[in-house]
Formats: sequence, C-alpha cells, structure tokens
Amino acid sequence: MRHLFIITAFSLLLACLPAAAQQVEVIDGVAAIVNKDVITISQVRELIGSRERSLREVYSGAELTDKIKEMRLAALKDLVDRQLIIQEFRKMQEKGANIPDYVVDDRVQAIIREEFGGDRAAFVRTLQAQGYTVTRFKEIEKEKIVIQAMRQAKVNENFAISPTQVQAFYNKNKAAYMLPEQIKLRMIILREGTGADVPGAENKSQTADEIRQKLVGGSDFPSMAEMYSEDEGTRDTGGDWGWIERNTLNEQLSSVAFALRPGQVSPVVKLGDSYYIMLVEAKKNASIKPMSEVRDEIEKNLIQQERMKTQQRWIDTLRAKAYIKILS
Repeated sequence: MRHLFIITAFSLLLACLPAAAQQVEVIDGVAAIVNKDVITISQVRELIGSRERSLREVYSGAELTDKIKEMRLAALKDLVDRQLIIQEFRKMQEKGANIPDYVVDDRVQAIIREEFGGDRAAFVRTLQAQGYTVTRFKEIEKEKIVIQAMRQAKVNENFAISPTQVQAFYNKNKAAYMLPEQIKLRMIILREGTGADVPGAENKSQTADEIRQKLVGGSDFPSMAEMYSEDEGTRDTGGDWGWIERNTLNEQLSSVAFALRPGQVSPVVKLGDSYYIMLVEAKKNASIKPMSEVRDEIEKNLIQQERMKTQQRWIDTLRAKAYIKILS
C-alpha cells in the first residue's frame, strides 16, 4: 500500500511538471515534495555521498543501516530547508531581486584559484571524477549564494548580549575554560647502541648516572643536554620541551616529571633501550581562564547562537506555511 501511495502521489505530481522534468524524475526517484518542487534521491546522495562512504568504512550491519538512515534524514531536512529558502527567493525575483552571473563566476574563480592553484583543467577533471559538470557546479554554488544571502537578510545584527548572559554562560561552561596543570621541562635522552658516552663510562646506564650526578652537583642542564642528549629534536635547544601537559609524555615519564619540584632533577628513568633525565624549570597549577580573558569569545559565541535561533525561527515559519511530503 505504501508503494502504491508513493506512485500515485508521484503520478499526480508529474502532471504539474514539464515533460523534460518528468523524464528526469522517473529515472531518478522522488525523496520529498516541497510545495510544487521535487527533491530527488540523487540530490540526497549528492549531499552525503562522501560522508556515507566514510560510514561504510567504519560501521557494518544494523549499526551501519541506522547511521546511514540518520544521515539521510538529516540531509533531506537540510534540502527541504534549502528549497523553502530558494522558493522565497523566487518570490523576490518576481519583484526584481537577482544574483548576477558574475557573482557566481567570481565564486568559481576563487575556488579554482584557492583550491587548485589557478589550474582550471585540474578543477574540471576533479568535477568530472565526482560526477559533476561545470554547469551543475555553478548551479550548486548559485544556490549556496542565494541561501547564504537570504539567511543573512533575515538576521538582525543588533544583538545585545548583557553582562548577566555572559556570566551565566561562563559559569555553566567553566570546564571549557580549564587550563590543565603544566610544567616547563628540559630532558636529556640517551639510547643504547649510540655514541655520546661520558669518557670512562662502560654503558649507557652508567653514562646516564654520571650525567645526572654532574647535574645534581650544579652543572648547567642546557649545556649538558647540548653535549650529551641524543634526541635530535631538542638537543640543540638544551633539551627544551617548553610548557607541556600530562598527556604530552609517556605515562611513566609523566608521573615522574609532574612529581618534581621546580629546579629538581629527576632520577634516571629507563624505558626500553632509552634513558631519560628530566629537569622541571617551573610549574603551573590547573586553573580556569579568568572572565576577562574569555569575555569577548563568549559574547561572539552568544551572538552566533542568537543569529542561529533567529534563522531557525524564520525557517520554522516557512515550514509552517508550506506543503512538505517526505517520500523516502
């Protein structure tokens, strides 16, 4: 019965469409009807094609089916919203509104310049590989421009965000502004089977012990690192790792390093075939960024939220006045 209803509804719709459009839709399939416009199954696939392929690489079975269904429904909702906006633009076109062709051409040229280094042939080859023609791509870009312009036109930019709103957002989202515990670290690394031994040392373990003894005795850590460390990434900077968090290091190294006091040299830590000697130069306890540092960020966030709410209310109004039928 469901299939019969869909076929019947589709047949009625075809009567209102030009002959050329009828042929395309019969071959393609109808995903939804928005007033007198059709959203095709291929449009849904076009929107989510790459994301759906990514899902198939990660999920399988019933979980994959559910994920794809969820994605397709979200894409269909987005396409319905887009179609409603385009229909509103058509009404404005009747009163003289228009998007000049040069605006679309400029957008396409910017894409070729920024994403293809100005190589139009590479741009065209990429479109062909993805199943697009240049004409279709321009149509898609024009729709994006229309939708963006219409959304912006419906948003009042004069949003006033009060200090109370900012404070409430800050209090509710303090976890987002947490600064984890940090240490300013230097490290000397020795590896078995390589050079840079202290004269007279029998092995790397003994070399590491002797280096540590010199450090505890007052030798300059950066100078010792430049002389003996076998870590090419930090040796030339005196073993400097800068400010790091706990998850920067291996768990065993991290537990030793974060237990050190500023100015304290660690014991020699052996991991696999490597030996580590660490110096903590300074520490920062975990803290929360003060309001003064994040106020502007919060205000921008809240303004963006208000902008999205305003746009969504407008879309909801269009939906309430429209005939929308989901068929797939």
